[in-house]
Amino acid sequence: MKSRYISEILKEYDLLQEREKLEQIKRQEEIYNKFKRIKEIDEEISKIGFDLASFIFKGINSENLISEAKKKITDLKMEKAEILVQNKYPIDYLDIKYKCNKCKDTGYIGNEKCSCFKQKLIDKLYQQSNLKDILKYQNFDNFDFSLYSKEKDLEYGISPLENIQEIYAKCISFYKDFDSSNENLLFLGKTGLGKTFLSNCIAKELLDMGKVVIYQTAAELIETLRRARFDDNTSCDIIEDLFDCDLLIIDDLGTEQNTSFAQTELFNVINNRLLKKKKMIISTNIPMESFNQCYPDRLTSRIFGLFTIFEFFGDDIRIMKNINRKR
Repeated sequence: MKSRYISEILKEYDLLQEREKLEQIKRQEEIYNKFKRIKEIDEEISKIGFDLASFIFKGINSENLISEAKKKITDLKMEKAEILVQNKYPIDYLDIKYKCNKCKDTGYIGNEKCSCFKQKLIDKLYQQSNLKDILKYQNFDNFDFSLYSKEKDLEYGISPLENIQEIYAKCISFYKDFDSSNENLLFLGKTGLGKTFLSNCIAKELLDMGKVVIYQTAAELIETLRRARFDDNTSCDIIEDLFDCDLLIIDDLGTEQNTSFAQTELFNVINNRLLKKKKMIISTNIPMESFNQCYPDRLTSRIFGLFTIFEFFGDDIRIMKNINRKR
């Protein structure tokens, strides 16, 4: 999957270099028309360079000849620069204008990907994740513990704040240990308790690490699968992406239409990814005791048997945010 994005980026670099070369040729034609001496200088430099190459090819290794040729090239370049500057042109006006001077818009420095290439890849990963805009504010730096109560919950034996601190710490370790762990996460709890927010926090960290993350609500996932199965115009890459991305986030499980097709497709995606050891985060408002009423045993057993379960409880933090804004 990631190789597809890498190929796309390399094509973008090729097109970028073509555009930059065309722009350089236009500037060169402009200057040659205005200043014939600059054209003569470039022709002289080319000839000297050709002569130097001929010396080396013929085995003529005269230090004096090479030194004189290099000095002549330097003098010609200085003369060209003076003409440009005297006529109020930048000294590098005839050079190719690279977007990235480190890799000269090739994407690579030696055999290593340039930082600009890595950023392009991350941008593409953000774009396909469905999370690009929301992660600007839903990230670990913006998580607000003050929205959770410090009062002990009698049912759970700890406060909502203590509970969310434990879950938060687990989310941190989940992304930090991503490459060395086979853990999947299941977030249970009512709406407005931070399940989606923390899923997105993890997604941002992994995307910034260059991982392929796809976020879809359960309803969106089923619709995506339906189109892929029955719509001839839908790319089969969609199915491949869902099965092979580094992390698949399925949000709001239980909000999809609970049909036999939906159950079968959900099982296929979850089971396939488990077999491939591809990680998932699933969040749902369905109480644990009600799962068997909504889904068949084979799906329920895989989710509860192969996911680490975290239960969210407390007051709706969205309401708390609204109250705090009005104060």
